[in-house]
Amino acid sequence: MARYTKAKCRLCRREGEKLFLKGDRCYTDKCSYDRRPYAPGMAGRARKKLSDYAVQLREKQKVRRMYGVLEGQFRAYFQRADSMKGVTGTNLLAMLECRLDNTIYRLGFANSRDQARQLVRHGIFMLNGIRVNVPSMQVSPGDVIEVREEARKIPVITEAQEVIARRGCPEWLVADGAAFKGEVKAMPTREDIQFPINEQLIVELYSK
Repeated sequence: MARYTKAKCRLCRREGEKLFLKGDRCYTDKCSYDRRPYAPGMAGRARKKLSDYAVQLREKQKVRRMYGVLEGQFRAYFQRADSMKGVTGTNLLAMLECRLDNTIYRLGFANSRDQARQLVRHGIFMLNGIRVNVPSMQVSPGDVIEVREEARKIPVITEAQEVIARRGCPEWLVADGAAFKGEVKAMPTREDIQFPINEQLIVELYSK
């Protein structure tokens, strides 16, 4: 599968916002975006007036990169969101939040979504007692996610649990760090997603 292999900090600088792609590093003074808060490249400091289309495109790219999904996957999520009842933009964000890799990141079992994705592919987690290795799986209320017993001493997991106190666990999840377990309490609402996202711009982009 195609994946982005270059410096992740360039993505934050390109979108003009912290996307928290490198976990705990993003909260320290080592963060590249804090040191160079402008787009990469020779013309990065230049002021540019963006068209309406460019603004919509940048918002879509920001969300896509934040959750680590490819263009085809993102479009498929939008099409599903558009066919569901309710507000399309809210449905889209809820589905992205309910990805297994994002849920594990939110529970504090990984330092970043990228790290969570890698851990899932290695079969570190169990969903409702069944070993899983598909990061894009959708979780539902009542689902229980736990770290396999033989993997509970992996350093990256214990380090991530120390960071969750700073990041916080959203209300739609219940984390039990001592038991290496978490539960999906409810579907995420728009208020649960604190990152500044204007999903209406994405709806307008795909509706053209």
